[in-house]
Amino acid sequence: MGIPPIGRQKALIIPDPSTHLLNTMPELTLDLLAEPLWPLLNKFYRRHDSSMKALKGGRLWVARDGEIIAGLCLTPVVGGQWLTGVFVDPAYRGRGLAGRLIDAAVAEVEGTVWLLCHPDLEGMYQRMGFTQNTVLPQSLSERLVRYKRNKPMIAMGLKTSA
Repeated sequence: MGIPPIGRQKALIIPDPSTHLLNTMPELTLDLLAEPLWPLLNKFYRRHDSSMKALKGGRLWVARDGEIIAGLCLTPVVGGQWLTGVFVDPAYRGRGLAGRLIDAAVAEVEGTVWLLCHPDLEGMYQRMGFTQNTVLPQSLSERLVRYKRNKPMIAMGLKTSA
């Protein structure tokens, strides 16, 4: 059905002491980014030399530690949502932040959340519940074929129920 329109959602992340160094990471916030602030996510991607971009028509989620330290985009497609732009500042990697951000973003999603990623990331996404045993909508299936012409790529899906 898609995601209901919501002006702004906020969730608080409390660091898991077992996943970060010396329990020194301050509390982080997860925010659904309001549309006028979308350029901030693209600026974050550029600052880290990432080719990722916030997609129009999507819902952008960010993690903040004062400034944006992680982001992603959920875009409606037939039967669910397409997850793109998952990127965590290298200084914050290895602490489960991508998983927490994805969990918050898909919490109210019905249907399937699909992603296309490099095979090296399969284990990370499997730990979040994604699997390659999924049927892609035609638009993503065609995109996967195009992407695979230039680089290794797999499709994964996560069934959700809000």
